[in-house]
Amino acid sequence: MSRTVRDQILSRLAGIRDPERGRDVVASGRISGLTVDEAGIARIMVETTPDRAAATEPLRREIEQAAAGVAGVTRAAAVLTAERTPGRGPGQAPRGGAGHSHNHGHSHAPTGPAAGQRPSAPVVPGVTAIIAVASGKGGVGKSTLAVNLALALQARGLKTGILDADVYGPSIPRMLGLQGRPDSPDGKRITPKIGWGLKAMSIGLMVEEDTPLIWRGPMVQGALDQFLRETDWAPLDVLVLDMPPGTGDVQLSIAQRVPLAGAVIVSTPQDIALLDARKGLAMFRKVEVPILGLVENMSWFTCPHCGGRSDIFGHGGARDEALKLGLPFLGAVPLDLDVRIMSDEGRPVVAVAPESEAAAPYHAIAAGVVESLGRVRREPPRIIIED
Repeated sequence: MSRTVRDQILSRLAGIRDPERGRDVVASGRISGLTVDEAGIARIMVETTPDRAAATEPLRREIEQAAAGVAGVTRAAAVLTAERTPGRGPGQAPRGGAGHSHNHGHSHAPTGPAAGQRPSAPVVPGVTAIIAVASGKGGVGKSTLAVNLALALQARGLKTGILDADVYGPSIPRMLGLQGRPDSPDGKRITPKIGWGLKAMSIGLMVEEDTPLIWRGPMVQGALDQFLRETDWAPLDVLVLDMPPGTGDVQLSIAQRVPLAGAVIVSTPQDIALLDARKGLAMFRKVEVPILGLVENMSWFTCPHCGGRSDIFGHGGARDEALKLGLPFLGAVPLDLDVRIMSDEGRPVVAVAPESEAAAPYHAIAAGVVESLGRVRREPPRIIIED
């Protein structure tokens, strides 16, 4: 079935003219990959370049709509990609799988991404850089850091948005004081909510706050792909991705499938948290995502009554780890009761009290992130499309 439906999709796409290349999108090589699975879901890779992503978006939509109209297709998803599979178009045989041999006495090893390489990642039109805020474990204040980092980047004059990728425990709506479902004027594109000037999207805006989501990894990734591709983010300089805690299959899939410019790792100073932070670092390195730096959250506590300082979780562990690994240390953030209260009330400290002592660490971290982004030089990901 898949091959027949695939041929029908290619036939339908051959009727769409590529305005940049002057031929139909199949003949012009614009379609760099096409698969149809047993459920009838068609996935189409549409070749472009980062600087032409916004201009190619109307063509992407036309391709997606055309494929969705083919009998046997239950859902079509066309994504923009900055590279094509080397030497391979949509009509060629798949690469990968078992090696094959020829009669003249030599064999070829399987082709495909080596361990640690990233598969194709969709280009997000109008977004210059996506950065992940991640932690090896929960309870280290990652989401609070993500929100205030996004606001501090915005305060530096950057157009900034935040995407809540923690579908099992979405907290961004509460922290930004957002309620209600986002609008969708045409039933396809999503208009992000605006919280304190940030464009924001979260599964928490789609379901009741106390409704648990019992989703497997592919469902999570499907929702995230939709939030990335079908939300009107543009124009953004930075999109902050609040990752789910941990280093399991969901986190790995996100790190592989989202075109990340880099990752910020959040940890508390204690040894047990640093053990998990190391796992997070290893995961991002395995999929070749640059580490922008480490943040030590809950670094100390200052008593509001006597002014005495207590290192409740220890102090300096994340800084030492960064030095040991040769990574930037972005800063230390104290455990602050006012920050916790304001976050619960949907009044993040960087927005409500930007000049306060409590907001200062977030501004310093934002400066470090911008500096790290400027140093990052990444090789483009290899695109491997399997039929």
